[in-house]
Amino acid sequence: MPRIKGVDIPNEKRIEASLRYVEGIGPTMAKEVLEIAKVDPDKRAKDLTDSEIADINNAISSMEIPVEGELRRIVTSNIRRLKEIKSYRGLRHHLGLPTRGQRTRTNARTRKGKKKTVGGQKRKLAKK
Repeated sequence: MPRIKGVDIPNEKRIEASLRYVEGIGPTMAKEVLEIAKVDPDKRAKDLTDSEIADINNAISSMEIPVEGELRRIVTSNIRRLKEIKSYRGLRHHLGLPTRGQRTRTNARTRKGKKKTVGGQKRKLAKK
């Protein structure tokens, strides 16, 4: 398995698709990187030579795009800043609720987590 920017990319896929496994590189960016590195996008990842892998790594570095750990660090620092200045979005992040205006009365289970049932106390007390 070739390693690009610290990520093992899948062997059997085309290099154009495999590059997307690196966080921060999408379809368009993958095409640009391969163009700069002068690597055929139809080539399979397992068929890459060491020099081609080095060229791809150099192309990503030369484009100065944040990937993997650096990108995660930037995103977490942005969220931390929003929390520190107590902006509306920062408060939503802190509470674990959707930050971009989605409804929360129904749905929003991804952000809110498993249901926490509220109520039903009267029935419990009456049984005892």
